[in-house]
Amino acid sequence: MKDRLLDLLACPTCGGDILLAYASKYDGKEIIEGVLTCKKCDREYKILRGVPRFVDLGKIEEDKAATAENFGWQWTNFTQEDPKYNEQFLGWLQPVKREFFAGKVVLEGGCGKGRHTKLAAEWGAADVVGIDLGDGVESAFALTRGLPNVHIVQCDIFKLPLKKAFDYAFSVGVLHHTPDPKGAFVSLAGKVKKGGNISAWVYGAENNEWITNYVDPVRTGFTSQISQPLLYQLSKLPTLGVFLTTKLVYRPINAASKGVANKLFYNEYLNHLGTFGWREQHNIVFDHLVAPTAFYISKTAFAEWWKEISAEDVEITWHNENSWCGFGRIENSK
Repeated sequence: MKDRLLDLLACPTCGGDILLAYASKYDGKEIIEGVLTCKKCDREYKILRGVPRFVDLGKIEEDKAATAENFGWQWTNFTQEDPKYNEQFLGWLQPVKREFFAGKVVLEGGCGKGRHTKLAAEWGAADVVGIDLGDGVESAFALTRGLPNVHIVQCDIFKLPLKKAFDYAFSVGVLHHTPDPKGAFVSLAGKVKKGGNISAWVYGAENNEWITNYVDPVRTGFTSQISQPLLYQLSKLPTLGVFLTTKLVYRPINAASKGVANKLFYNEYLNHLGTFGWREQHNIVFDHLVAPTAFYISKTAFAEWWKEISAEDVEITWHNENSWCGFGRIENSK
């Protein structure tokens, strides 16, 4: 943790300023071990392995704990980077461009292994705070600790230990894995300053009926309940099917004839998936099977989220014909 993060922190219980009580271990400008304290209510929060910890996983709701455990394992084992992440990230944030980040104080709701946190920092953000509930913060910190403008925080998205101090907040692929996606979105938006912006990408209900009807029962009843190392091995089988199909069918047909390709099942997404190699495709298949909780959001429901936060100039985009991207400006001063 870097000292400058203190300017952005607030007690998740009372909203008071957070102070550094003491630091017992430094690595350059990073505080590796120490204790934070609330100026108002005197609660204390530990800094462990460079990450301030504002949550006790032993005391949170069962569904949140299960999600934190499953995704935490994922992001400490799928730590690879891919040059296609840049394009993929901007696809989820559309219409945002990389130059949009310049000089902004940015909040990422659910940073996973930190790949998007890192990109936002490299694209010129003044500061980027990546938050997550699970052990993925360990990987995120390891990936970004050399960047002076990145801060990783372990916390609950519904109880953010942050001030209303951000120019931009975004959440990619996280909100639909929380117990209350809309509530998580509203909580994230609550940390954006008046005139700031927010982006969100979520699974769409439209065109995903085959997942909700056939894949979800397997996920909820079996794959999210078994051990993550076992699922890691078992998920290689469906990954093999996806990998061969995308590489030998979807990519060649899309290259030869878009007219024919557009008649293929789930073409936009599977053609896009075919641009990735085995490791990333395995990660994506594992991701769909490991989640204890997953919601698929209709466009109508998603539009209501933006009304809830009184956002203006809202743009909602259909992405890969299976998900929704949203972007808007916050003008209320709540």
